[in-house]
Amino acid sequence: MLKYIIKRVLIAAVSMVLLITITFFLMHAVPGSPFSAGDQKNLNPEVREAIEAHYGLNLPVYEQYFNYMTDLLHGDLGMSMKKTNYTVNELISSSFPASAQIGLWAIVVSLFIGIPLGVIAALKRGGIADMASMTLATIGISIPTFVIAMLLMYVFCMEFSILPSHGWGQAVNYILPVVCLCMSPIANITRLTRSSMMEVVQQDYIRTARSKGLPEFTVIGKHGMRNAVVPVVTYLGPLVANLTTGSFAIERIFMVPGIGRYFVNSVSDRDYTMIMGMTIFFGIFIMICTLIVDIAYALIDPRVRYEE
Repeated sequence: MLKYIIKRVLIAAVSMVLLITITFFLMHAVPGSPFSAGDQKNLNPEVREAIEAHYGLNLPVYEQYFNYMTDLLHGDLGMSMKKTNYTVNELISSSFPASAQIGLWAIVVSLFIGIPLGVIAALKRGGIADMASMTLATIGISIPTFVIAMLLMYVFCMEFSILPSHGWGQAVNYILPVVCLCMSPIANITRLTRSSMMEVVQQDYIRTARSKGLPEFTVIGKHGMRNAVVPVVTYLGPLVANLTTGSFAIERIFMVPGIGRYFVNSVSDRDYTMIMGMTIFFGIFIMICTLIVDIAYALIDPRVRYEE
């Protein structure tokens, strides 16, 4: 297992270098600069040149790349080119906790609802519970999150006025964003659990457990669930990274001070350092989550063995 982990870490490191390199050169291949568009397009040419020189944009691209990689090795993601007097590190560290909080709550809610619904649907295949679960799953996948957000705001904020439409810092402010974020994951987890459990209950070891007279709860909970949740664990890797790193639409609608807005704004503002910082942050997060998922396979299913 240790050899496998080291191998995956090395592969992740090489992948990150490739990701950073490709993103950096593609970003600089687009004509113009961060200071030649938007509210700064009318800057005096001399002023613009001075600003670009301050950020090193007047240097050859390959030299900018090596300077950036050198700073990155020291953990420095650079200064934001649009948020003056703020470093990318500061912007990420100040906004990530809000996104992570609602994202983690959405994941917990999704698991506690999606897995039981999937199990019930599989055990009651063709029944009312199965049809109801699959109907809810289809709705959750089909309706965009921003549509769900607007509907919930209309019902709970305007019609009944029992929940706030925006704000941050209190427990009640988490409810609507978390509900919106967990709708699609609940649907996917329900479908994955149902499909997997339907296969598991047909296995010989499940029949053997039942023939021994074990309670159905023990058969499903102890012997069936361990293998049925493997596809869900696979899904959790990218899900954790996606939800905890912010949703631009949800955070914008509910005015959550999260990191999601920087994903979109950095591109529209052509904030080079912020684009690179967000790419690196998200890439590392994805790779860490994927590695944890791979390790979890061996812990959940003893049949899974990695080459030493």
